[in-house]
Amino acid sequence: MSFKDNTISFPELIKLKRDGGQLSPAEIGVFVHGVTSRDIQDSQIGAMLMAIWQKGMTDEETVALTREMMNSGETFKWPKEWLVIDKHSTGGVGDKVSLPLAPALAACGCKVPMISGRGLAHTGGTLDKLESICGFKVYQSVEQVKQILEDVGCCIVGQTENLVPADRVLYALRDATSTVDSQPLIISSIISKKGAEGLSALVLDVKFGRAALYKDMDSARRLAQLLINVGNKLGVKTGAVLSRMDSPVGQSVGNAVEVCEALECLKGRGSDDLKELVTTLGGHLLCMCGHSFTIESGKKEIALKLENGEALKKFEAMLVAQGVSADVAHSLCSNETDYFKHMKRAAHQTELEVPDNGAVLDIDGLALAEVLHKLGAGRTKSGEEIDHSVGAEILVKIGQQIQKGESWIRIHHNCPDLSTHYSDLQKVLVIGSRDEYSPASRVAEFIDPDYLNMS
Repeated sequence: MSFKDNTISFPELIKLKRDGGQLSPAEIGVFVHGVTSRDIQDSQIGAMLMAIWQKGMTDEETVALTREMMNSGETFKWPKEWLVIDKHSTGGVGDKVSLPLAPALAACGCKVPMISGRGLAHTGGTLDKLESICGFKVYQSVEQVKQILEDVGCCIVGQTENLVPADRVLYALRDATSTVDSQPLIISSIISKKGAEGLSALVLDVKFGRAALYKDMDSARRLAQLLINVGNKLGVKTGAVLSRMDSPVGQSVGNAVEVCEALECLKGRGSDDLKELVTTLGGHLLCMCGHSFTIESGKKEIALKLENGEALKKFEAMLVAQGVSADVAHSLCSNETDYFKHMKRAAHQTELEVPDNGAVLDIDGLALAEVLHKLGAGRTKSGEEIDHSVGAEILVKIGQQIQKGESWIRIHHNCPDLSTHYSDLQKVLVIGSRDEYSPASRVAEFIDPDYLNMS
């Protein structure tokens, strides 16, 4: 079908949505087809995205948009005996969960065809992280994905022209048009990719807090319920975990440094909150798809795969299957290695000192991400190159007692002077009395009517 053959013009569709009207499934089909075929100008797509952001969409419109996007390209079909599962995060700071989770699930015997995205706004992108590794190819054909799943059990790939191509266009333009936080666009983007994967089960990591798209738990819960409803209507068994996103996940933020931390997690080391998210999301998935009888037994199995090295072996095999040389993959996955032999290291590493004695009450993930974005770790427009070497290693933990003058963060940067960013960086660290510290788990809630009593 050609856009030109339809009786309603695209400017009329924009006007209809701009004025608060409801688009029919056929009209949404015209829009998505025009996006996919590139019959529509970017400026017009941007205008429609802004109209959707301003006026919203009904549940029926959101389902129709998601279905059209899902079917805009090729979709996967798998052998009936495969347990095909996946996870998706709504985006956060330091969120490298996918890197250890996908191979851990593969080590459990599941198949994980993870279609991921690039960084949006202040949040990091899984594809950007993996491209820090020399030789890693995020774009694979449908046939290549099937072969990797057959041989390895997991892959992490981006949308190609033939795989959810409508979302590939919209995903980039959402960032450029400041419509990242539109609920219908978030839902359609996430579920269209996952629906195209032909999944048995999907768990969503819906984040809330200062460094998340949704600042409070109630808003995140509403989004999670909408995602669950749309996912299930499109035939994917869907559940959601609500997780806190005020401080960064783990101790690193930035592309290359997050890969290092993910590898540490795969080696049975690393930060406790990263392990908590990996085992929780993985445990729910294993239970939802019927692999495990309970969520707790699923969590224990994921933890075991991280501890015994089986998940690490799967990650190494995935690296090789997606273009990394066997020598580099083996070196990265060896017990003791210099990760920056195989990833670009920034020209400068600068440590900042603690200004006062006290306890670490908070580490502001949003404030840190915004500084790193300015240093080159993020994009200000779609298609822009990023600096994979820019990042930060957080040298203290929330709740820790610290002393004036000790180092609390190491910034990896390529600009010669950080002085213009010092005041913003000092806002990241919140120090106070130990009595003011109240620990909280990363995971707040699991939402799925069928499994709620088991969580």
